Amino acid sequence: MCETDYSGYPDCRDDTLKAMQVALSLGLDRRLVVDTPLMWIDKAATWALAQELGGDALVRLIVEDTHTCYLGERIKRHPWGAGCGTCPACQLRAEGFAAWQEQREAAASAK
Repeated sequence: MCETDYSGYPDCRDDTLKAMQVALSLGLDRRLVVDTPLMWIDKAATWALAQELGGDALVRLIVEDTHTCYLGERIKRHPWGAGCGTCPACQLRAEGFAAWQEQREAAASAK
């Protein structure tokens, strides 16, 4: 989850995660840390990080086995994965994927 391109849902904000972390720590009576390493990067940077960490295999796994569509659409396939293509989550994922692809192409042609 990331706050930089959240689509209006408060559960994607850093403040919400910090509040949940405090509540869980109090309820468990011990310190609990909720790590959100993607909080301050956008979707294009998230795709780039996946490529950097796991190469094409990880990118393929994310496209094929993860899902962000708010409407639950799992049949319609896009280059970025399954989804309706119109809900805010699908739009953010599609835009991030397209921006990452453009960045990759620009870097490849610069070489």
